Amino acid sequence: MTTTILVVDDQSSVRHLLQEYLAEQGFRVLTATDGQHALVVARHDPPDLILLDIMMPKMDGYQFLRTYRQERQTPIIIITAREEETDAVLGLDLGADDYIIKPFRMRELAARIRAVLRRGEAGTGEGFEVLRSADDRILLDSRTHEVTVAGQPVALTPIEFDLLAVFLRSPGQVHTRNDLVDILADSGFAGMESTLNVHIRNLRAKVEPDPSNPTYIETVFGIGYRFHKETRLP
Repeated sequence: MTTTILVVDDQSSVRHLLQEYLAEQGFRVLTATDGQHALVVARHDPPDLILLDIMMPKMDGYQFLRTYRQERQTPIIIITAREEETDAVLGLDLGADDYIIKPFRMRELAARIRAVLRRGEAGTGEGFEVLRSADDRILLDSRTHEVTVAGQPVALTPIEFDLLAVFLRSPGQVHTRNDLVDILADSGFAGMESTLNVHIRNLRAKVEPDPSNPTYIETVFGIGYRFHKETRLP
């Protein structure tokens, strides 16, 4: 089945260039001129991945992320012309999976797209596992790519899902930030330690009873993180 990509950018030259290149790579391509237009297109014809510009009229990329993430967990790659890391971090905070800064090489973009799609497809093969925390409060099913916390379904981005799986497979083990970047690289993560920290913070917000005082994903100061192997909730 052909993979569908939605390109959201207010510059027609960028939309046409990406549409032409991605079509050559075998993707089906939809386009939108701003966040409002993108919501209409994505709701009518849900894409498999979204390439999202940030600075747009009517509804910018950040506003689109806030709205669309309440509806779907479609992989999203931010495209930004500004090189400040804060732009990318805000996008990641809002649920984006990756980012790429203009100008970029088309081959790099294609590699990022395939990497993010691979993460989204993880757990859909015949081999699967069900992972859980020691108190059974957190449950991850790699076959259905679903996570529940205290019996309630929780929507995770592909990176958050992979991070949680790493932690649940190795409770008590300390992972350095560099180790986690390397582990996630096997499934296509192309980020840095700084962006990893953002994904950890977002994951905590979804699985911890009190994200400001985490009881599952602990910070080992100066080293990295570990998932506590015993129940510590009252």
